Amino acid sequence: PTEPPSPQEHGLDFERLLDASAYKERFRQDMIRWGEEKRRADPGFFCRAAVQGALQPVWVVSDTRRLSDVEWFRAAYGDVVQTVRVVASEETRKRRNWVFVAGVDDAESECGLDQGVAFDWVITNDGDEVALSEQLEVLVQSLHGSL
Repeated sequence: PTEPPSPQEHGLDFERLLDASAYKERFRQDMIRWGEEKRRADPGFFCRAAVQGALQPVWVVSDTRRLSDVEWFRAAYGDVVQTVRVVASEETRKRRNWVFVAGVDDAESECGLDQGVAFDWVITNDGDEVALSEQLEVLVQSLHGSL
């Protein structure tokens, strides 16, 4: 079997992989499979890549998707780790053109943190900019107080 694509290893258009285009969807399952192979060989592979060279006192590591990612950061950095989950209702997600795809949207890469994690923060992003701003302000103020 051929190795699934990764942007750097397979010459994919990285910017187009960031949106919800048909281009991304064409490679999505292969990217998930490639990521799973990397994680099986080394569970900290992507976590180390995320923090490589980071020197700032506060970092945001977005898009962790698995319990093993959260556990890696907690083991590596202890109590300073703050976990934040951003949620939106299914109605909101559909308004944003999300369509459930069996075998993709129910895979660990998409729902691996739906259970088993006690998040420090849960931010609701259903399109109310004022409510979102208020939630983020509380989070930012808390982070400032921790420095």
